[in-house]
Amino acid sequence: MLEQTDFTPVAEGLVAGTATHPELIGSACRRCGTVTFPRQASCPRCTSVDVAERRLARTGMRWTWTIQCFAPKSPPYAGTTGEDFEPCGVDYVELPGEVRVEARLTEADPNRLLIGRPMELTLIPAPGDPGRVTFAFRPLEDEQ
Repeated sequence: MLEQTDFTPVAEGLVAGTATHPELIGSACRRCGTVTFPRQASCPRCTSVDVAERRLARTGMRWTWTIQCFAPKSPPYAGTTGEDFEPCGVDYVELPGEVRVEARLTEADPNRLLIGRPMELTLIPAPGDPGRVTFAFRPLEDEQ
């Protein structure tokens, strides 16, 4: 298991790894192979409780997206409300052979949000929770 020594996640059991190489913590059913995120105690497909922790792929493809123009009402995003909320991109990233993950984006410009674009997991400051981070996806070519 990798150490979480260089960042504090917004919720336990969500992200592992390091700040430069984060990993989402999901689960995989040992009976039917279904992969979930976040980690589940039982399989949503076959109901087996024989599931194991699984570190998910760090890269995938944008499956769909939207721009969220209102502050979320539930944790872990509580605390960012009203005037201090900035619209953000939200999408589903398809992790190959695993699962589609709903996530914030580092990009909010609709002209740059193309379906099928390669994406990579990154960490961003958690809205309304100073000192903690949450996961997001960024266009893969941003590093190049």
